[in-house]
Amino acid sequence: MKLSIRAVSLAFGIVWGAAVLLVGLAHLIWPGYGSAFLALLESIYPGYDVGGFGSVIVGTLYALVDGAVGGAVFAWLYNRLAR
Repeated sequence: MKLSIRAVSLAFGIVWGAAVLLVGLAHLIWPGYGSAFLALLESIYPGYDVGGFGSVIVGTLYALVDGAVGGAVFAWLYNRLAR
């Protein structure tokens, strides 16, 4: 069985983007929530910093792209190894 690279890429991007969005919004409501996780993202994604609503959107966009690329690589690798 082969995986659809497009579908897996889209699914990974949406899930990772939603996770970063939810943690970022929760951090805006409860300032201590997810600080270590967001600091990790800050060290990985250039130009992203923990701050206001704009930074939540920037982090979410980074996560969408990052998750989509990761999902595409995962599906491609799975398809290659499952032969």
